[in-house]
Amino acid sequence: MSGTPYRDFLRSLPKCEHHMHLEGALTPHVLFVLAEKNNITLPQDDDAFKSPEALLERYQRFTSLDDFLHYYYIGMSALVTATDFEALAWDYFQHASSDGLAHAEVFFDPQAHTSRGIRYTTVLEGFSKACKRAETELGITTILTSCFLRHLPPQDCLELFHDEEVQQSYKSGMVRAIGLDSSEKEFPPENFTELYSKAKELGLQLTAHAGEEGPASYISSALHNLGVTRIDHGIKLVDDPQLMEKIASEKIMLTVCPLSNVVLRCVDTIKDVPIRKLLDAGVQFSINSDDPAYFGGYVLDNYVAVHEAFNLSVGDWEGIVKAGIEGSWCDNERKTELLQRLQTVIQEWQDKLQG
Repeated sequence: MSGTPYRDFLRSLPKCEHHMHLEGALTPHVLFVLAEKNNITLPQDDDAFKSPEALLERYQRFTSLDDFLHYYYIGMSALVTATDFEALAWDYFQHASSDGLAHAEVFFDPQAHTSRGIRYTTVLEGFSKACKRAETELGITTILTSCFLRHLPPQDCLELFHDEEVQQSYKSGMVRAIGLDSSEKEFPPENFTELYSKAKELGLQLTAHAGEEGPASYISSALHNLGVTRIDHGIKLVDDPQLMEKIASEKIMLTVCPLSNVVLRCVDTIKDVPIRKLLDAGVQFSINSDDPAYFGGYVLDNYVAVHEAFNLSVGDWEGIVKAGIEGSWCDNERKTELLQRLQTVIQEWQDKLQG
């Protein structure tokens, strides 16, 4: 499958995104607008903050995950009101809709906001309104996942988890899952065993970043110690064939972020993302944008980059999208609907692209 039609084919697929940080959709332009509106002074000793254009150029030169996170957390400082959070998420959903996204399970980082005096309910109000609007106006179903920052002490994470407002959001179903993100290398999953045990008691879905910069052993730890049913990133899985076999047999989905992996220097090129190895091993995975405003690509851009690197067949793409649908946390009725849409697209495009 090559040439111009493939992009239209990839756009038409009913994609599910499972690894996207809403704060990571904050474009430099929106950042500067919100900073001015909220009287937030951006760093004066960093030339990157001279203009949106300069900041965007700096985003193309991240040297590591921690280098990216430095700018990521500065960007969050401009988010103050519920309308700010709503505008941010709505901007993402509009981009995603034009890419053919059907279902979005999106992350947000409460501690990054509560630590600077923004109430959890303010954050949740804005993001929830955008999610409802995405479902009503764009037909994108959504699930919110609250991520905990692993570079903070586990006790800090537990304190937020037990906060009355946070607990209410879980019990009401407004937030249906927890995740673990931020700097990986020095903060292994087992540090957060108690947090995940408490979340499991509430019936929340469980996922965690593992095997991005950290070793494959972090993936094993997330499964064994945290009880996750999904692994975010997980590209180091290929370093442990026995673990890869286990994940394939148990149908544990990885949420792979190809452009992110290149920008953060986890791999040198898209061709080094282990897409083919995962497919050949029968590992289920979805393709995601991670932090699109920082990494230069939304979900369709990631699909296109993978196709250009690996020249996947229609059957390969059918399997990837099917795995994403089946590995989602939406209800079975929605899954059935999306699987039917997938079959319609495959039937429509198969002869065109392989004939």
